[in-house]
Amino acid sequence: MGQDYYAVLELRRSATDADIKKAYRRLALKSHPLKCKEPGAPERFRQLAEAYDVLSDPMKKGIYDKFGEEGLKGGIPEEFGDDNPWTAGYVFHNNPNKVFREFFGGDNPFAEFFAEDGTELIVPFGGLRGRGAMKQDPPIVRDLYLSLEDLFYGCTKKIKISRRVMNEDDQTSTIRDKILTIDVRPGWKQGTRITFEKEGDQGPNIIPADITFIVQEKLHPRFKRTDDNLIFVATVPLGKVKAGTEPPPRVFVAGGLLTRLRVALRVSQALTGCAVPVKTLDGRLLNIPVNDIVDPKYCKVVPGEGMPLLHDPRRKGDLLIYFDICFPKKLTPDQKTLLRSALLS
Repeated sequence: MGQDYYAVLELRRSATDADIKKAYRRLALKSHPLKCKEPGAPERFRQLAEAYDVLSDPMKKGIYDKFGEEGLKGGIPEEFGDDNPWTAGYVFHNNPNKVFREFFGGDNPFAEFFAEDGTELIVPFGGLRGRGAMKQDPPIVRDLYLSLEDLFYGCTKKIKISRRVMNEDDQTSTIRDKILTIDVRPGWKQGTRITFEKEGDQGPNIIPADITFIVQEKLHPRFKRTDDNLIFVATVPLGKVKAGTEPPPRVFVAGGLLTRLRVALRVSQALTGCAVPVKTLDGRLLNIPVNDIVDPKYCKVVPGEGMPLLHDPRRKGDLLIYFDICFPKKLTPDQKTLLRSALLS
């Protein structure tokens, strides 16, 4: 039978996120090898760190609650994972000090309670305020996924975070939620960084970490962005070759000229004198005329139909239309003979 992470933290399975944090705080301080000299303290400290590492993460906790330690560490079926048949199993990094340090802040929260020879100091009334140099925690970096529509119009995103906040006694702290508001400007690009200064966990003798969000663009079903331009690929299908009908007078296909054929090439979308429909990000339907010879490298540029420019949203980049020309998968011998005769005549 696998480990019971709830029992390790002396919790019931109905424990909330705040309960889990509170339990780890109490037990980790009690079992830390610097404070507890019992023989089993290091292993107990490691078990507490692993239990907290799992139960404090919503995804790991969800898998553990449903499948237990075996499912968590062995992987679960694809319907609960991403693209792979089985998810990768969880492996604890086996560094309890890392978990402790990330939770409390600083390399050693007990350092100010001990002298250089390891003996415990007597803390004067008023605590340790003002002792030691203040050190800021490393920044916390998170991705912010936005659609092209979000970046086209601009929008407001509200993100809830949970962080440690010092109480009025400046000695104890409480986990509290806070809403961070991000005003997305039209024209922001992938990689844009938004920083909230000192919004990380608070603690004695530390400066809270900055929280930074990095914009990532979601995949779009119609467009791909490049700088301030939008790329659209128009699929131009060619129908089956039929014999015995009159051909169109002139049809340009990928740079080749077919003229006065005795074979009709039924074209679903003409490559000359046609209009390509494009639905824009703001919902308009454009019918873009294409009167040039279309080859696989041809690009139709539509000025001013791209993404807004960050410093002047009234101006926009361009829409770049490329063509995916779909030729017939196969031809009968008669059709090949007719085409060969026409092209060589």
